[in-house]
Amino acid sequence: MKKILITGGAGFIGSHVVRRMVNNYPDYYIVNLDKLTYAGNLANLDDIKGKKNYEFIREDIVKAEAMLQLFKDYDFTYVIHLAAESHVDRSIANPIEFVMTNVIGTVNLLNAARHAWDGKFEGRRFYHVSTDEVYGALGEEGFFTEETRYDPHSPYSASKAGSDHFVRAYHDTYGFPVVISNCSNNYGSHHFPEKLIPLAINNIKNSKPIPVYGKGENVRDWLWVEDHARAIDLILHKGKTGDTYNIGGHNEWKNIDLIHLLCSIMDRKLGRAAGESAKLITYVKDRAGHDLRYAIDASKLKNELGWMPSLQFEEGLEKTVDWYLANESWLNNITSGDYKKYYEQQYVKR
Repeated sequence: MKKILITGGAGFIGSHVVRRMVNNYPDYYIVNLDKLTYAGNLANLDDIKGKKNYEFIREDIVKAEAMLQLFKDYDFTYVIHLAAESHVDRSIANPIEFVMTNVIGTVNLLNAARHAWDGKFEGRRFYHVSTDEVYGALGEEGFFTEETRYDPHSPYSASKAGSDHFVRAYHDTYGFPVVISNCSNNYGSHHFPEKLIPLAINNIKNSKPIPVYGKGENVRDWLWVEDHARAIDLILHKGKTGDTYNIGGHNEWKNIDLIHLLCSIMDRKLGRAAGESAKLITYVKDRAGHDLRYAIDASKLKNELGWMPSLQFEEGLEKTVDWYLANESWLNNITSGDYKKYYEQQYVKR
């Protein structure tokens, strides 16, 4: 039986990857390792918690000895490393936390795997999941490719760039069996509502202001999270060792255009008059170092492994809205307590 360690498996993207692996590979044993910070929520995985090929372990990847012991206790075949601090605003407020988790935590996992596998790398794989933000920002034209020079502009993207460099260094220095993917912005169910789409859905539902940075001109490429999980599955099993794969949704939207589309969908779903939710749009002070545009060229993934997004953004956004409206208790539990305090501190009207 192959054993797979998935770090950060209680988070947004991680929970979709864990669910896919548990359900699609009953002959694999899936270990979900998560610290359960504010963004880690085991309720994301209620539907699989009783599966025989699934186990949850609560631990922090920053604890080096704990990681060494974990790899001694389990003979992992693969590692899918998703655990990370990922919110840019939080990285600006507390960069050290991002260095510890994203850089030190990644190195701890690399060390633990290297010692446990002891040079016997045949059939093993360490899959590191990263972000397109490490590439910096684009102008009005062009796309990020796997050869794009790194140019991170926030503490978050700098910490992810650092972790990427360590992963590649372990491959080049030790012959360590790694693969890396860099993805664009994800959207879908179970997303913690500090990020744009779930935050806007929640605020529209409750008739609260929708905060939009600056003039809303920033452009992002949006990737449906289930398509991302499918790409991770494919790269894990068929990707070339030592290579990087960019995963994008072929789907660029200005933030303000996305919000207007979301407002229109929500008006229809909630039975409101057309244009009613758009009145909630509130422009707030722009984020420091806010990159203007990200866009992924995912042609390598298509040409080598045959992956393509499975749906158009409008359809994916409809599915996402439907999930949040049908899971009100999940959303209410998430948005209570400390999150409200953070929200009040973070978004200041211009």
